[in-house]
Amino acid sequence: MVHGNPGVVVLAPDKFKGSLTAPDVADALAAGIRRVVPTADIRLLPVADGGDGTVAAFVAAGWEAVPIEAVGPTGEPVTTSYAVHAGTAVIELATVVGLERLPGGRPEPLRAGTYGLGLAIRHALDHDIRSIVLGLGGSASTDGGAGLLQALGLCILDAAGREIPSGGAALVQAARVDRSGLHPALAATTVTLATDVDNPLLGSHGAAAVFGPQKGAGPTELAVLEAGLTRWAELIGAEHAGRPGAGAAGGTGFGAMAVLGAVERPGIDVVLELIDFETRLRNAALVITGEGSLDEQSLHGKAPMGVATAARAAGVPVVAVAGRCLLDADRLHAAGFTSCHTLLAREPDPARSMTDAARLLTEIGADIAATHLHPADPILATTAPDPEQPLPE
Repeated sequence: MVHGNPGVVVLAPDKFKGSLTAPDVADALAAGIRRVVPTADIRLLPVADGGDGTVAAFVAAGWEAVPIEAVGPTGEPVTTSYAVHAGTAVIELATVVGLERLPGGRPEPLRAGTYGLGLAIRHALDHDIRSIVLGLGGSASTDGGAGLLQALGLCILDAAGREIPSGGAALVQAARVDRSGLHPALAATTVTLATDVDNPLLGSHGAAAVFGPQKGAGPTELAVLEAGLTRWAELIGAEHAGRPGAGAAGGTGFGAMAVLGAVERPGIDVVLELIDFETRLRNAALVITGEGSLDEQSLHGKAPMGVATAARAAGVPVVAVAGRCLLDADRLHAAGFTSCHTLLAREPDPARSMTDAARLLTEIGADIAATHLHPADPILATTAPDPEQPLPE
């Protein structure tokens, strides 16, 4: 049954990691829908949960992209951008100091840092931005946000009074901090952490233990990183170490909480609020969301669940698309999804389904339109795709 305006469809997918960006996913679905319902009013609202793709989602929603020069996790120059609208900047860690920025993809678990992210924040502050959202995810480092804070003027000194170098390993040398040089605009700036991670800074569920191995750290490196983070917490605010999200992005959440007064929120909630998703749902007949793998983790703070929750609250049915779906029908329906369409159902070879994702999603978009938008209704369209004729590549 169609709800709202029968021609309005909201496309709010996250990225299909390793295959398509969220805007690319939305575009492919839209192409398929228009094959069946040429008159459909399609609202493209690709989303993210704070990780890679967050800035792209805001730019797709109409925010301005601000290009900047910064440095990557090991100090190499990088060109990136953040998104700005109405005095708020959304800055994505992954595009500055994320894993994708490691030269040659070589992990540097002890040396990688977040200095470049601090440079991006400084740029926003210098351009009169006083509301900053940090998308935390995909970090290459475990430095507790120390590099970020150094870029903003915090001095982290060893016992001899020398500034410590970049990286999580160097934190074991930290003896004291000097906050007097912090950027003066920080006092009038609100910082929000957008993340889907609720880990604390330290311990078996902390930044080093849980995420360090993903960044190339073995047992010896993990011990060094844990020791460094422990020392770091003692210096700038151990009371923040146990807060949910303190362990996000290699402890960047902790550093931002302890020194910048940052507040952690679920990333998808922040994204949906800032793009005014509730308003854009009005009069919609259908919402389509999804990500590369729809699984149990998706139900705990990932983008598709946030979209589904908002859509259900507005009384709009939600269909999921995914590369693969590991949830059974009961779990899907309990989460609020009417159905789930996967690439693997059309192309069982995972490698081919990823490389051919755009065409497969176009086919899926056409199927969803035929099922949910009643293309035989003359209000919508008079033609549906011939099942014997493949959609164009």
